[in-house]
Amino acid sequence: MKSEATTRGVRVHVRSRYVPDHSTPPERWIFTYTVEITNTGEETVQLLSRHWVITDAHGHVEEVRGPGVVGAQPVLAPGESFEYTSFCPLPTAFGTMHGTYQMVTDDGDTFEAEVAAFHLSTPYAVN
Repeated sequence: MKSEATTRGVRVHVRSRYVPDHSTPPERWIFTYTVEITNTGEETVQLLSRHWVITDAHGHVEEVRGPGVVGAQPVLAPGESFEYTSFCPLPTAFGTMHGTYQMVTDDGDTFEAEVAAFHLSTPYAVN
């Protein structure tokens, strides 16, 4: 599954996939997600922090907040992109993620760039 959202010129595109080799059903399913952040705007921006909302198939919600992504706080000039891959363990074969990245411009103006909801799903899960 994939998602895409653009906020103030910051486009966030996400692709996810199930990783059966690292999963141990029925206790735990592992999913990876690859995020591409592209600055389509006219001002340089920096990613400061992340906020994820993760919901499993039982409706249990977990929120994750922290500085940067994968140890980085990338600075993106107009036209530049940053891509990274991370993972999410779930206690169910299906779930969703969405969230925001806190961004700051060169002028010190902060804003939340949306990460549209995307599915974490095994090939056989009923969504």
